[in-house]
Amino acid sequence: MHSDQYLVSAVLSGNRAALQEFIKRHERLVSHMVARLVNDKSDREELCQDIFLRAYEKLGEFNFQSKLSTWLATIAYRHGVNHLRKRKMKWVNLPEDAEDWNFVEPINLERNLEEDDLEKIILENLEHLPPQYKIVLSLYHLEAMNYAEIGETTDMPEGTVKNYLFRARNLLKERVTKYLGSEELI
Repeated sequence: MHSDQYLVSAVLSGNRAALQEFIKRHERLVSHMVARLVNDKSDREELCQDIFLRAYEKLGEFNFQSKLSTWLATIAYRHGVNHLRKRKMKWVNLPEDAEDWNFVEPINLERNLEEDDLEKIILENLEHLPPQYKIVLSLYHLEAMNYAEIGETTDMPEGTVKNYLFRARNLLKERVTKYLGSEELI
């Protein structure tokens, strides 16, 4: 696997195989970002294509002051948010009082479920969270970004990222706990 610097240089010099490698290397990240914001499958596919086209157009401006994945995630995030705004979809603004919160560790359900079943339940319930919560959870847990990288990607202060992550985990835990409780009644 080539380094990001080599890959960017090769793409900029017109190497089609490098462009394919660039897309393949980052398609999971872009699709996670878009899927957490946009529900319609055809919109998601179109947005992903638009994001890679935009990244290709702007690649010459990338200066390696951040990781390539963070730069691309920022493009994907902003493109997805702009899509929501154009569609006038709900984007919840929450207070930025993260300093007043105690941050918790990831969800720990004391349940004897198969790991795949629990993952499926969590992912299903994740889709019902507000978009900014889905983004922060996805970037932190699925893309292994730290608070600073998430803040850079979403243009949110680090305290807001921590706050959203805390709230998202709690909401997700409530939803999953309710889901599991209702499943027991069946």
